[in-house]
Amino acid sequence: MSAAIASATTAAEPFARILGVGKSFGEPRGRFQTIALQAVEYDIAQGELVALLGPSGCGKTTLLNIIAGLTTASVGHVEIRGRRVTGPAEDVGFVFQTPNLMPWRTVLANVMFPMEILGRAGPAAKARARDLLAMVGLSAFVDQRPMALSGGMKQRVALCRALIHEPSMLLMDEPFGALDELTRMEMHDLLLDIRRMSATTVVFVTHSISEAVYLADDILVFSARPGRITQRIRVTLPYPRSAATRYSAAFTQLERQAGTALGVVHPDA
Repeated sequence: MSAAIASATTAAEPFARILGVGKSFGEPRGRFQTIALQAVEYDIAQGELVALLGPSGCGKTTLLNIIAGLTTASVGHVEIRGRRVTGPAEDVGFVFQTPNLMPWRTVLANVMFPMEILGRAGPAAKARARDLLAMVGLSAFVDQRPMALSGGMKQRVALCRALIHEPSMLLMDEPFGALDELTRMEMHDLLLDIRRMSATTVVFVTHSISEAVYLADDILVFSARPGRITQRIRVTLPYPRSAATRYSAAFTQLERQAGTALGVVHPDA
């Protein structure tokens, strides 16, 4: 592992640890085996937003699924708060690429669904669901069904659903990729506001350099398959971040650094 990646370990006990994780699909050493991830190692600090940046097919989503306990690593493992991940954890929320809302349920009922599964769908949960929907500007839509919402509004509902049970970690798999640019920027600011208020640890998958730079405290740049961390970029842009942040010299320099790490920007250009 490079010195830059190794320096991610902090003096304090990390919130989560990715320990030598590798993932292969197909028969071991078989003709059609695909190695998706290889020797991924990183410590995630409490309350930070870490972006996984890399080309399509490099294993970012696979790693996110391993952290979530939705799939098992072929080699290595993940620990959250010192406990090995062996399956989905109650205090982890997940926002997928598409909102996946249930069309027959109202907005409020969609947000409440995880609490029903957990057996905690009482008045307090319903009040929290309404508070979350108010926070994302959807108070007027609690009784509407998803067909009445725009794409950005649906993703706001999905975000509320992921937060309803107050997870300590939020995993996000390119959640804003299908949105128009203006809505995407609005969602960036909303996510940063939620992270600030909740102190939730966030792992965010993206293939957008500018998105990673705007959102993250740390960017982990992945190689093409098999996915490996090739560089860790520490983002020191001050908070709160705003539209002006995107046009600063520091932002441009970080974009250039990430682009160089991905091989899309020549270092001498």
